[in-house]
Amino acid sequence: MQEWFETEIRVRYAETDQMGIVHHSNYLIWFEFARSEYCRSKGFSYLDMERDESLLVVAEAYCRFKSPAFYEDLLTLRVKIAKIKSRSIQFIYELYRASDRTMIAHGETLHVVTDANKKVKILPEHYKKLLLGDSA
Repeated sequence: MQEWFETEIRVRYAETDQMGIVHHSNYLIWFEFARSEYCRSKGFSYLDMERDESLLVVAEAYCRFKSPAFYEDLLTLRVKIAKIKSRSIQFIYELYRASDRTMIAHGETLHVVTDANKKVKILPEHYKKLLLGDSA
């Protein structure tokens, strides 16, 4: 079973609305940040994949908002792989306020692997092995 990867982000003023609450548009950006950091922790970056003509195109995205986050909150982002298929990867996310462990949001994204011409292709085996670690 996949372990959660954790990283942190502090809410910036520009990410809040007039009520001082994080605007909903930031959550998918934070999911992408967590996903990118997760890949780096596994030994590669999105740029490495792009150079290998293996792009991860978002096919679906979901976010369930549970509690508001505010300016200056330190947030813990958790991400792990829910499923890897030959041509797709599904990630799941959890977002907590670090100070009180309140769940702020949870969600998921589904990515289809494509080449530089946006044609669906098989995920190269070395990325699959890096992502799955010992369980590959």
